[in-house]
Parts: sequence; structure tokens; C-alpha cells
Amino acid sequence: MPKAQGVGLDDTDLEILRALSIDARLTNKALASRLGIAESTCAYRVRALRERGVIRGTSIQLDLAALGRPIQAVIKVRLGSHNQAHVTKLYAALTRAPGVLQAFHVAGEDDFHLHVAVESAQALRDLVLEHVTVHQVVRQTETQLVFELREGAGVLG
Repeated sequence: MPKAQGVGLDDTDLEILRALSIDARLTNKALASRLGIAESTCAYRVRALRERGVIRGTSIQLDLAALGRPIQAVIKVRLGSHNQAHVTKLYAALTRAPGVLQAFHVAGEDDFHLHVAVESAQALRDLVLEHVTVHQVVRQTETQLVFELREGAGVLG
């Protein structure tokens, strides 16, 4: 089978990844049937993808509104100093802040983008004031509300 460029994955590996990225709950039997391969081959392939670190785990998607966190936002953070120790310490602190879904260390005008989910506008304000701007290295923040979030096609789509 042809290999995917540069990553050592063949077409069967890519089909497994596509199927699991759509529904990670597929049983080995259902996955093997969908791909037209033996169950033992399928199980071996999935195990090999996990061992190689291509599949790093499975996750669930939460309904944030049902959990009382209907407001999502992106908080842009700019630093006054880019000392490695400050950046490393702040990054760790930001990922531990309540409501932070993802923290991105980025290049460009901003240094971090935080995707957060909170209960209210007041909780969003408190998150910024109590967990972001309290760090002396933070020079500026900008908060943008998320009106709607849609999943993209992804790298396999």
C-alpha cells in the first residue's frame, strides 16, 4: 500500500484514523468491518498507532452550556517580558486556571490565546482579573466572545 508522505502511515492506517476521528467509540469489530479487514489486523493496527503515539487517547465532547458554562471566549495575553522562566511559569499557571479549555503559546503580537468557558460575564471578568492579569509579566489582555464554535474538517478530512 502507498505510504503517506513523511509519516510512515499507509492507506489502511489513514482509514482507521478517519473512522476513529469521526466516532472514537467504534468497536474493533465494527471498525474492521467498515474497513474490510480482519479483526486481528485491525486490532494490531490500532495498537501500533497507539504505541507510535499517532493515537494519543480518546476524549469526549462536553456540552458546556449543560454544565453551566454557556459563555465561551478567547483571551489574548501579551507579555512585558519574554524571559523563558517567566513564560514557562505563566504557561503552567494559565493552564491551571478554572475554565481554561485550551491554552495556546503563539507567535505574533500576542503571546498566549486562552479558550475559556465560564458561567457569566462576571465570571469571565473574574477569570481575567484573578488568574491572568495578576501575573506581573502580563502587560495586556484582550477578550473576545465566541458566538459560535464549529469543528473543522481536520487534517484527515
